[in-house]
Amino acid sequence: MSGKFSESDILNYERDGYVFARGLFDNEEIGLLGEVAHHDKALDDAATALDDGEGNRVRLSLWNHPGDGIYGMFARCRRVVDSVEQLIGGEVYHYHSKMVLKDARVGGAWAWHQDYGYRYQNGLLFPDLCSVMIAVDGATKENGCLQLLRSSHKMGRVNHILSGEQAGADIERVEEAKKRLDLVYAEMDPGDAVFSIPIHFTHRVRTIRNIPAGP
Repeated sequence: MSGKFSESDILNYERDGYVFARGLFDNEEIGLLGEVAHHDKALDDAATALDDGEGNRVRLSLWNHPGDGIYGMFARCRRVVDSVEQLIGGEVYHYHSKMVLKDARVGGAWAWHQDYGYRYQNGLLFPDLCSVMIAVDGATKENGCLQLLRSSHKMGRVNHILSGEQAGADIERVEEAKKRLDLVYAEMDPGDAVFSIPIHFTHRVRTIRNIPAGP
């Protein structure tokens, strides 16, 4: 089975709950995706705005079928699919894609959560999935990059409750986890990606400028 990752990468994924794929897409490829996304009125119009519990709103567009357009081409390309199959150990299917739309100077945050916390509520019995986030623009601490808690997938699924209009993980358990586990800032250049186990804890913080983040 071909894919992006070495045997060491796969061991790190199983230990930490995530692994980075630096330069998964080159400048020309990710530049084309960014150009389309930044000018996609349909994507923008379809975005849902959710309150983060502190009066700030965050937006995303989400869809289930990958489609034959550029977003589907990225989601279904061999570099992504083969790499996910490496990590999961077998054939995979597309669950959903989303584009997080970070509006300049608006703020807003995504609560600490497990992706499987949402998917469990949709009837998925087992967390045999992999989440892939592709950086369309540069992601840094300053503009609100993804945060992760290393090895938090070993806690298992945690109950999720509403915070504003978002469902987030039980904050008491998150706070205890933060005392024991390393906080990692997923800083990425355009074209980088991070593959993560969906019972891993992640969080997107407030932003100060417009950074869409991968399908």
